[in-house]
Amino acid sequence: MARQMRSLRGKVIVVTGGAQGIGAKTAAALVRHGAKVAIGDLDLVRAEKTAGELGSDTLALELDVTDTGAFSAFLDEVERRLGPIDVLINNAGIMPLAPLHEEEDSSTRRQLEINLHAVIHGTREAVQRMRPRGSGHIVNVASMAGKAGFPGAATYCATKHGVVGLSESVHLELRGSGVDVSCVMPAIVRTELASGLGEAKMIKSVLPEDVAAAIVGALRRPRFDVFVPKSLDLTGRITRLLPRTAAEWMLRTLGGDQILASAAHSSARAGYEARAAESAPAMGDEDGTAK
Repeated sequence: MARQMRSLRGKVIVVTGGAQGIGAKTAAALVRHGAKVAIGDLDLVRAEKTAGELGSDTLALELDVTDTGAFSAFLDEVERRLGPIDVLINNAGIMPLAPLHEEEDSSTRRQLEINLHAVIHGTREAVQRMRPRGSGHIVNVASMAGKAGFPGAATYCATKHGVVGLSESVHLELRGSGVDVSCVMPAIVRTELASGLGEAKMIKSVLPEDVAAAIVGALRRPRFDVFVPKSLDLTGRITRLLPRTAAEWMLRTLGGDQILASAAHSSARAGYEARAAESAPAMGDEDGTAK
């Protein structure tokens, strides 16, 4: 029997990296469904602008996800002003591109802090708040790069593999607790993060609105795996059944081996790369502050 669709009306939902990109589109979709949304972002000016455009008392607060103390205090403040958090969407992240041998150690550390450690901390905080109440939903935004490796983004892929593994483990730890976990794995999303990236054959890029719609769908009818587009799931299943040589041949044939590597030194990414490099005071933040 299909699970009944859940209403999001009145739910308190936090979106990290919510000032722009996937985060902003997700916040907008949630507001349309009647949720009380709190946006956390390093860029407070942009976050307040986004919140003002969304209306419905959308809350915008400054958030450096790499500062664990500040992250916890941010969640405390959201609960003080809006009530207990029903949903936490860990969305903030960055994607600097470079072959691993050219990547600066500072970039490696920044990606680990923002893309992985912050998601671990946010997930732990959410579990500690939600499990005693016997309800809640944690959404971790990973990537198709969390299921495969792509040249030009080795550390990024490593962090997203970590997010997938984290989500899988916590999903099992929370079985029967009333707290759901969803892991969102989109293809290339046409936000600033994808500046300079081309298209791969057969696997088309998606819009941030597409990811937002998938997140809302997973909240209304909970499921763990959230692929955007849905066809990524089938593509991944087929690839995993093939011998490694055949799977790598398919990756090359579809152009997936060059989609990130070819953009590593693209002038079209200069603005994004510079902003990502300065993305958080503590250690570093996927749209500069969001996906």
